[in-house]
Amino acid sequence: MTDQTYPEGRYIVVGVDSSHGSRTALRWALGQARLTGATVEAVAAWRQPPTYEYSYGAIPYPSPGDSIAAVTEKVLTETVADVVGTGDQPVDVRIKVAHGPAAQILLEAAAGAELLVVGSRGHGAFAGMLLGSVSQHCIQHAPCPVIVIPDAEQSKIAS
Repeated sequence: MTDQTYPEGRYIVVGVDSSHGSRTALRWALGQARLTGATVEAVAAWRQPPTYEYSYGAIPYPSPGDSIAAVTEKVLTETVADVVGTGDQPVDVRIKVAHGPAAQILLEAAAGAELLVVGSRGHGAFAGMLLGSVSQHCIQHAPCPVIVIPDAEQSKIAS
C-alpha cells in the first residue's frame, strides 16, 4: 500500500490484528471518526517468522509458499469489512500493512495523525499487566494522543 496524505491531520490511526481487543478499538475509532469527520487508517504489522537450520537446509515457518504480508492484508481487510459493516454511517477507511514490529509501525503511521487508537491485550511481564507491550510503547512514544481501549471480552472474564 502506498503512503497516504491526509489534510490537516484529520485521520485516526488504529492498530488491528486478529484479537477481540483490536476489533473493539476499531469500532471505537470508527465512532470517533463519525463524530469528527476524520478518516480511519487501520494498520497491521507483520514480521518474518524465524528460520530453522536443519542438516538438509533452512526451513522457514510457515511454508515458503505462504506470503505473510498477503495473509496479514487479507485478515485486516476482512476484519475492517466486518466491523465497518456494523456501523450506521459510512466512514472513509484505509488499510495499511507494513513489515516490522507493531509498535514501530503504529508510531510511524501516527506521525501527523490526530489520534492513535490501540487495544489492550495485557500480555507481557509486570509492566504489561494492565496494558500490552505495544500499547505501553505507543503511550510512551506516540507523536499524538493515544487512546487505549480495553478488551471487552477480557473485562468480562476478569469480573
